[in-house]
Amino acid sequence: MIAAILSLTLLGAALGIVLGIANRVLKVEGNPIVEELIALMPGSNCGQCGFPGCPGAAEAIVAGTAPPTCCPPGGKALASAIAAKLGITVDLSALGDDGPKIAVVAEELCIGCCRCSKVCPTDAIIGAAKQVHNVFREACTGCSACIEKCPTEALLMKPVPVTLQHWVMPKPLTA
Repeated sequence: MIAAILSLTLLGAALGIVLGIANRVLKVEGNPIVEELIALMPGSNCGQCGFPGCPGAAEAIVAGTAPPTCCPPGGKALASAIAAKLGITVDLSALGDDGPKIAVVAEELCIGCCRCSKVCPTDAIIGAAKQVHNVFREACTGCSACIEKCPTEALLMKPVPVTLQHWVMPKPLTA
């Protein structure tokens, strides 16, 4: 019994060391600009841009096949940050931006069908079948993927409520 445990432990340790060395030797370097753009994006992988998640959109933006304004949840702030990172100019006049928004459930309209929670990429919608759902504010990225799936129109996109964690001091007026 001890011999079997000892041999499996040694085999596991040896294979772990081999895998660690192979990871360092055979490492594939990615494009650092793509990695920086992925870090800037919301990370919800909602697919509103038409690409398979934020990494696909970042690769398309770097390749030049997608504009920097392709991410709806990111808004103007993300588009201008991407343009600054790539050193290009972008027209932000056609891009509407009302600030960050999150989904809110109108409890009197929710029938508990669970369609919204199935499409939420961040699992921000909490609730069970035939029960009133709610949105976990900290997890909602504002991708609005749940809005089209709700048959009773109980989900709305509203601005992020001002709390102590989200409050930003307004800029002072110039004299």
